[in-house]
Amino acid sequence: MTAYSNDVQAADALAETFKKLRTEIGKAIVGQDETVKLLLTSIFCQGHCLLVGVPGLAKTLLIRTLADALNLSFSRIQFTPDLMPSDILGAETLDKERNFKFIKGPIFANIILADEINRTPPKTQAALLESMQEYSVSIAGQHFKLDKPFFVLATQNPIEQEGTYPLPEAQLDRFMFNILLDYPSYTEEVNVVKATTSDVKVNINQVVTAEEILRFQALVRSVPVADNVIEYAVSLVHKTRPSQSMATKDSKDFLEWGAGPRASQYLVLGAKCNALINGKYAPDVEDVKAVAIPVLRHRIVRNFRAEAEGISTAEIIKRLL
Repeated sequence: MTAYSNDVQAADALAETFKKLRTEIGKAIVGQDETVKLLLTSIFCQGHCLLVGVPGLAKTLLIRTLADALNLSFSRIQFTPDLMPSDILGAETLDKERNFKFIKGPIFANIILADEINRTPPKTQAALLESMQEYSVSIAGQHFKLDKPFFVLATQNPIEQEGTYPLPEAQLDRFMFNILLDYPSYTEEVNVVKATTSDVKVNINQVVTAEEILRFQALVRSVPVADNVIEYAVSLVHKTRPSQSMATKDSKDFLEWGAGPRASQYLVLGAKCNALINGKYAPDVEDVKAVAIPVLRHRIVRNFRAEAEGISTAEIIKRLL
C-alpha cells in the first residue's frame, strides 16, 4: 500500500486512480461516462448506487468490470419473486455432529450486485437494510460484521414493467445515487456490436487495493468545505420540502414530499469527491450541482399534477438549482 507524505499528494493520487479506473472500465464498457463517474464517486464516498434502466444496457457487465478493476470480492444476487432473506444473508444448518452452524450468504463480499432488486417483494428487499447502513448482519441471534469496503450496487427495471415491486422509501434513501441509464447513441451501439460479436477477449487490470480504497474514503471525508457550500446544499434540500418555509413555487406545485437530511449529507460528500477527481482540493457550489440530480432524484416524490403534466423529477431539480 502506497504511503502518502501529505493530503495533497493523496488527493492527487485519488484523481490519478480515478482516471486509471475509467480507462480500465472503458475497455469493456462503451460510453456511459457519466454513469462510470457516479459509480466511482459513490465508492470513494462509501455510498451505494441504484442503476435504473431497461434490460440489455450492460448494467451487470459494468458492475462486474468494476469489481475486477477494484480487486475486490464480488457476489451477484439475482432477485426473483421467490427469493427469501436467508438466500441473501445466510442461514443456520445442522452439521455432521448435529450442531447448528451458520453458513454465510452472498452478502458477505465487498461488492454486492443486487440484480433486478425490484423483482422481489419488500420483505426480501428489506434484508439489505442493515447491511447497507450498519455494515453488519444480524441473524439467528448472532451479529456479524461485514468486511470493508462494502458496496451494494443494485440494478432496477423501470417501475412500469410487469412483475416489479416499488422499493420502500426507507431503502431508496440508503442509496447515495440513483443513476438512470439510457440507450446508447448510434455510434456507441455500433462499437458495442463490433466488440461483443468478435473473439477478442478483454483483460481488466487491477488498479487499486481494498486498503487504498479505505484510505481514499477517509481522505474524501477529511476534505475541508466552506460554510457557504454546506449552506447551499442544505438550502437546496429544504427547497424540496413543500411544507417548509424555504419551499419554492415549483416544489409546492409539483412535489408530494421532499428529501430528508441524508440528502444533504450525500450532496456534501459527493461534492467533496467530485472536487478531488477534478483536481481541486475543496468543493464549491458547482460541485454540489454536479451531483444534485442523482442524489435527489429518488428522494423527492412528485404529486399527481406533476405526473399529469409530464414533469420529471430531474426537471423539478433543475428548476430548484
